[in-house]
Amino acid sequence: MRKVNFLVAACAMVLGVSPASAFMPFAARSSSAIKMSASTGEKSSRSENMLPDSSVSRRDLVKTTSVAAAALSAAGALGGSTQPAAAASNFAWEQVTGIPMGATLYDVDFDSKDPEHGWIVGSKGTFLETTDGGRSWVPRSFVDLDPDEEVTYRFERVSFNNGEGWIIGKPPILLHTQDSGKSWERIPLSPKLPGEPSTVFATGPNSAEMTTSTGAIYKTTNAGRNWKAQVKETIDATLNRISSSGVKGASYFTGSIISVVRDQLSGAYLAVSSRGNFFLTWLPGQDFWVPHNRGTSRRIQNMGFVKGDTSKGVWMSLNGGLLQICEPNQDLSSDEEFKFADSKIRSGGYGILDVSWKDEQEVWAVGGGGSMFVSKDGGKTFTFNKSADEIPGNLYKVKFFGDKGFVLGSEGVLLRYKGIA
Repeated sequence: MRKVNFLVAACAMVLGVSPASAFMPFAARSSSAIKMSASTGEKSSRSENMLPDSSVSRRDLVKTTSVAAAALSAAGALGGSTQPAAAASNFAWEQVTGIPMGATLYDVDFDSKDPEHGWIVGSKGTFLETTDGGRSWVPRSFVDLDPDEEVTYRFERVSFNNGEGWIIGKPPILLHTQDSGKSWERIPLSPKLPGEPSTVFATGPNSAEMTTSTGAIYKTTNAGRNWKAQVKETIDATLNRISSSGVKGASYFTGSIISVVRDQLSGAYLAVSSRGNFFLTWLPGQDFWVPHNRGTSRRIQNMGFVKGDTSKGVWMSLNGGLLQICEPNQDLSSDEEFKFADSKIRSGGYGILDVSWKDEQEVWAVGGGGSMFVSKDGGKTFTFNKSADEIPGNLYKVKFFGDKGFVLGSEGVLLRYKGIA
């Protein structure tokens, strides 16, 4: 296994793959180990830095980041820190400064083994770590790659469970750690996978589940050395087989799904078709996904489980800034139409891109144009919140970890939850 050091900057690496058949278990394979160390700006003795994108050289980025880190260190705060303006002191959210600009942040997760230890991933190889509950963040990166490498990795999902973590991105890449992120190994992925790897979820010791853009679900129980298919057919094959089911829009399905979420307790999945014309559910033990009509003429923007729990219901955002929440205890194995009810939200037409429950009553919704909305009645009514009023760009994700909350967006926007009066 090849050892690779870490430096302060955006994270990227070239993926090695080995052949495997579609919807068949992965063959046993070796992986590359990647050693991680706290970054102080020292250069690797083995190689030079790599390009994070096509417009900025990796050397320039490392140099710039090192200078910035030195300045922050002199001020007593290495990494991103929250420094809200006095005028925003009464806002529920504050912006975390020092985050790499120009990158879109896609996901954040904290380790159940150490609730103060978390990770953020994003475009242009963005890979950030915190050890103080998200008050400050330190950029991490892989080196020992060709500095002329033009591939830009976009890390899209990160998932941790009791010191074990997984990261997945594009071009197809899967990373795994068993020591709380001190070292990482690259798990080879087959070029014959049906679709592109899209999500990964840490489920237990040496265990994880991975999905692809065509609806394949794979499970490993030996740290990624072998994977077993959980679904017997792709979604487009399912729709072709049950084309008489009456699912509207199924005939236009291109074989791709988006917005895949998983209930960590039940293992149930929820996904939206790439065109937003219907959604699908899957329960452990089922041979195929179950398609569902959306019950409205508007396209689906995003969907998720209420409080991450299938038994509490499903939320659905629609084009034009509409938000709906269905009744709890829906039968995900049935193809019957879900009963959704409109939430009262004046979005001004901005699309709602994500919704998250802090507790039973406090709910937050974020979306285009830096829009934020809060509900204090469990999602029945929402009011506009000004915390991100002066922040340009879109807000893509909102997540809570107990009392800790974070909003991720474009242009390196990261907001940390302070609380509401």
